[in-house]
Amino acid sequence: MTYRVCFVCTGNTCRSPMAEHVFRRRVEEAGLGAVVRVESAGTRCRNENDAADPRTVAVLDENGYTSAHTARRFRASWFADLDLVIALDEGHLRRLRELARTPEEAARTRLLRSYDPAAGDALDVPDPYYGGRSEYEECLEMVEAASGGLLAAVRRALEERTP
Repeated sequence: MTYRVCFVCTGNTCRSPMAEHVFRRRVEEAGLGAVVRVESAGTRCRNENDAADPRTVAVLDENGYTSAHTARRFRASWFADLDLVIALDEGHLRRLRELARTPEEAARTRLLRSYDPAAGDALDVPDPYYGGRSEYEECLEMVEAASGGLLAAVRRALEERTP
């Protein structure tokens, strides 16, 4: 059975596609590509079907990640098929929990940086959209730092499913 993870930010053009591509690589490197599906969406995706922001693409490409992406809006109906919904900041977390139709769905929603022990209380990944290159690089660093802990959590969840 496939384990599905969806990263969610606002427009699905900066943070969540970055997290999607970074985590997908971690999953593949761990040999879990056949059992873990990684995707992303936005809470207010105004331009569905757009590519990722060019700055996101540049930072991903320059750091050896894939970057092909099509923006889309998160739908409440998706919760039924998702094992984990990863919000990039507190605003996304609140909106996703509002969209959840059951307490169980809401409980499957977490903040990405909660998987980074070094994050402390600073659990938001700041939106780089209105910044420059350094904000996109900082975003990548935060996503990479949390990806190891998230991968460990997904591994544990997969082990619990195995009889």
